[in-house]
Amino acid sequence: MKHTYTVTGMTCNGCRTSVETKLNAIDGVTKASVDLETTEAVIEMNRHVALKEIQNALPEKYTILEKKASNVFNTASTQAEAEKSELKQLFPLFLIFGYIIAASVLLNYKSWDTTGFMLDFMGLFYIVFSFFKLLDLKGFPESFKMYDPLAKAIPAYGWVYPFIELGLGVMFLMRIEILFALIITLVVLGITTIGVTKTLLDKKSIQCACLGTALKLPMTKATFIENSIMIVMAVIMLLSN
Repeated sequence: MKHTYTVTGMTCNGCRTSVETKLNAIDGVTKASVDLETTEAVIEMNRHVALKEIQNALPEKYTILEKKASNVFNTASTQAEAEKSELKQLFPLFLIFGYIIAASVLLNYKSWDTTGFMLDFMGLFYIVFSFFKLLDLKGFPESFKMYDPLAKAIPAYGWVYPFIELGLGVMFLMRIEILFALIITLVVLGITTIGVTKTLLDKKSIQCACLGTALKLPMTKATFIENSIMIVMAVIMLLSN
């Protein structure tokens, strides 16, 4: 018997190897091969191995689901379930954005200043997002280079990126060298957005590293939108200057 599964939570070849090793160690599995790019696992077995048994053999960070052939009767329900699951996974991102917007409004509501709001929003954005990346500084670069072109070409960039975000956050909040910070924002987020766009167009299922590896977020249009908001704000402030 041969079954195909989808595995989420893998961010690097080390993850792929770990999952493949765990799957091959299951009693009844004769051969298991895992593809990082497609996030698929093909398992050959000499007895029926329940999905729950397979899931229990993997660390908690990985989730495995059996792929089923779609047809005209179940396509709509499958898409609805996928959208619901995606929204659930993205809830932490929406919640963080809500907090950042609320804090930025509170900092400027007494004597409203749109420029001040945008600067505070960008500063808090960078500070919060760098915090999550620094929670797993070792794992972040591996996840980041899956889609960021510069991190893929220069691995060291992935290691310093959280600190670049932290520095930019301080600069925006403290109003230090704003022009320079805006230019750097356009460069770093522009490069990342190119990689995100390519990933979305290729319809690859990988983990987004925007909140590090602590939260398992899928790469979706929301990632593109979050970067675009920052880029648009940076362009508006550059033009106003």
